[in-house]
Amino acid sequence: MSRDMHLTPAMQNFILHWGDMGSKWGTNRSVAQIHALLHISPDPLNAEEICDLLNLARSNVSNGLKELQSLGMVKSQRKLGDRRDHFTSIRDMFDLTTTVIESRREREYLPTLRALEDVQREAETDATPPAVQERIKETLDTMQMFDSWYSDVSRLPRAVQMAAIKLGGRIARFLPKGKDG
Repeated sequence: MSRDMHLTPAMQNFILHWGDMGSKWGTNRSVAQIHALLHISPDPLNAEEICDLLNLARSNVSNGLKELQSLGMVKSQRKLGDRRDHFTSIRDMFDLTTTVIESRREREYLPTLRALEDVQREAETDATPPAVQERIKETLDTMQMFDSWYSDVSRLPRAVQMAAIKLGGRIARFLPKGKDG
């Protein structure tokens, strides 16, 4: 994509939707739009091109790029004869999805696990009723089980992860019917 590139209606809609979803996922709308543009751009873009294409202020783009780089979702590179950084999104969708999941785990899920561990310890020493203590323990145990499952699966080779994902819900045909099993 070059400076004279124009965003088609489909490209604009992709960027706008990604921005809307980003705000629902806890990310600033313009940061998500910057990521969307870099995600669909076949070539790396510099900050000025991003400003022009998205009609965003330079400071907004600069801060957004820093945030995306800190999340590991965007990388910068140099081009010969150009002093500016050029940015691109992670190109591999599996890597991008994994980066997003891991970032959310670190930012949201793990702090909740730590807080629940603290609450459980506190509930054992104060006047928290046994039924409430049990509910807190059940919540923590279940969340730890899912986190352990995620950790185990994330260590598998990509090919094995892909096979498991493709298998998906089809495995349910081989399991007992019903919610509890």
